[in-house]
Amino acid sequence: MKITNNFTLTELTTTSTGLTNKPNKQEIAALITLCGEVLQPARDIFGEAIHVNSGFRSHAVNRAVGGAKNSQHLLGEAADITALSRKGNKKLFEIIRDNLSFDQLINEQNFSWIHVSYKSKEENRKQVLHL
Repeated sequence: MKITNNFTLTELTTTSTGLTNKPNKQEIAALITLCGEVLQPARDIFGEAIHVNSGFRSHAVNRAVGGAKNSQHLLGEAADITALSRKGNKKLFEIIRDNLSFDQLINEQNFSWIHVSYKSKEENRKQVLHL
């Protein structure tokens, strides 16, 4: 199922754990919002492909990958993304930070990848972290 021009439900739910990772209707709706409000606009501004390392995670998948117990991935509100280089990830991070609404934006391990989440325009904290 294509969510936006450049993102599909399959890529936002793929896991290498071998565990079931099927979102419900509410989680799919959150993924659609995440793509529409953050991922696709970031892709449009960036002008290059954005790869999703991890989107939605079932509880079993989240446990298997060592995710936080209250991870927004569990709700379909978060994605770990990459432009496949630290330089590209830094540019992508800056694009999201400076142009888009988000809940959390995290530079993970010196731009090895980026975590971004989205709740709603009213609830987003615009929290920027460097871990």
